[in-house]
Amino acid sequence: MNILAKIFNASNGVHPPEHKLESTSLPIQKVAVPERLVLPLRQHIGNMPKVLVKVGDSVLKGQLLAEANGTVSAAVHAPTSGTVVAIDEQVIPHPSGLPDMCITLRPDGQERWVAHDAMDYRSMDRVELLRRLRQSGIVGLGGATFPTHLKLSPKGTHPVVTLVLNGAECEPFITCDDLLMRERAEEIVLGAQIIQSLLGAVECFIGIEDNKPEAAAAMKAACEKSGFAAEVGIVPTLYPSGDARQLIRLLTGKEVPADGRSTDIGIQCFNVATAQSVYRFFAHGETAVSRIVTITGNVARPGNYEALLGTSVDDLLKAAGGDLPNTDGYIMGGPMMGFTLPSSAVPMTKAMNCVIASTPGLFPPPAMEMPCIRCAACADVCPVSLQPQELYWFSKSNNLEKALEYNLQDCIECGCCTYVCPSHIPLVQYYRYAKSESIAQERAQTAADQARVRNDNRLARIEREKQERAQRNALRTAKADTGGDADKQAAIQAAMERAKAQKEGVTPQNTENLSPAVQAEIAGIDALRGDMTSTAPTTETNS
Repeated sequence: MNILAKIFNASNGVHPPEHKLESTSLPIQKVAVPERLVLPLRQHIGNMPKVLVKVGDSVLKGQLLAEANGTVSAAVHAPTSGTVVAIDEQVIPHPSGLPDMCITLRPDGQERWVAHDAMDYRSMDRVELLRRLRQSGIVGLGGATFPTHLKLSPKGTHPVVTLVLNGAECEPFITCDDLLMRERAEEIVLGAQIIQSLLGAVECFIGIEDNKPEAAAAMKAACEKSGFAAEVGIVPTLYPSGDARQLIRLLTGKEVPADGRSTDIGIQCFNVATAQSVYRFFAHGETAVSRIVTITGNVARPGNYEALLGTSVDDLLKAAGGDLPNTDGYIMGGPMMGFTLPSSAVPMTKAMNCVIASTPGLFPPPAMEMPCIRCAACADVCPVSLQPQELYWFSKSNNLEKALEYNLQDCIECGCCTYVCPSHIPLVQYYRYAKSESIAQERAQTAADQARVRNDNRLARIEREKQERAQRNALRTAKADTGGDADKQAAIQAAMERAKAQKEGVTPQNTENLSPAVQAEIAGIDALRGDMTSTAPTTETNS
């Protein structure tokens, strides 16, 4: 293990008040099993998983409740043993405040695990290994929640040669990764070794901000103890240095293409908590059933708490001693990129790394928006070197085409521009609006294109069927003109011959002791048949 000799120049950014010391004075504490767990099915990027249980089922801790469905999806497991009491829509932690499908579990307090064993990833077939990871429910725990099994089977244009472990945790208030590195560094390092082996990477960089000396020391010691040849890079404390693209540039000097992914330049990035989850899965067979979350702000005991997924924010606040007077809301994530929760009754998900009990003192009401004065302060701090003021004008005027020309899609929505704006313009909100409108227009255009293709195919099919009918009619007409009547008469004659042969092969029944009247009727019928046969046309008379 070495200290990374060179850190490349930090990009633009801001340094807001950190508010990290409040939640780092205590070790990680465990939250008791609550009376009820609500598990949203959509805790990751991608498709909703397929439910495998029904109301009334008894389940064990770690049991698969919903399996991954589709390429981009992740499984959901029972965080503890208990009974499924509901499968319905409930409000989830999302900016929309809308409900979504959830599985509600009533714990039995016994914490009985489903059968789970360690796995030797070195000897396991890769296809089977990725299949098991797909059903492990492990996703990116830095906030992106991208299914981990997909990141371990990248499809970039180059082989992955560099693994970057993200321990920067640059957003104010959040300290869950900091405490995880301090207390469980060995598990993180062992997880990083597994990830590096699965990716086939030849080098590993671990990025940690310089305001986390205890975490950096713990990670260095863990690398030395395990013999893991990783380089720990101490990056400057400057938000948003924890963004994957920014951290990759700081550690390697390489720029991720604006329209591509880090795997296109042979680099893959994982959060430190994700690496620890990978280790727990292979070393103990433990699926994703819990995570560490920072509970801070206006609470009695700010700190980091390990809780079962599905635990309500109310229960998390109780574990932190409850919120104090003047609390006016709860923020999920940090103050820069987080959002206000619709209720404290919502459950903790895999994406929830922090809950801040807010007060007017911590987060004053937003000031009145004023006109842009073109000071360019937003451009000075933009970490991806955009022109935020131009994007603002285009977004506000719905000139989406022009906004896209100015690289709107490259905006990482870090909030630096909003933070420094002297006119108090919520710039990021405008960019999010423009992005959503652009996506809606693109989807509408795609739907219109598909409808046009379907209509063109329909018209082509109708024309083809019309031509086929015309060809069949022409064929019948031509056939009639060239001897169709002869074919018809020949068919009639053949049918009569078959009937005659059939008649000759049948022995008459009930023909004895007939009355004179019946005999006369039979004779009349036979005479009529003889006349019909003698007058039947033949093909020779049509010549």
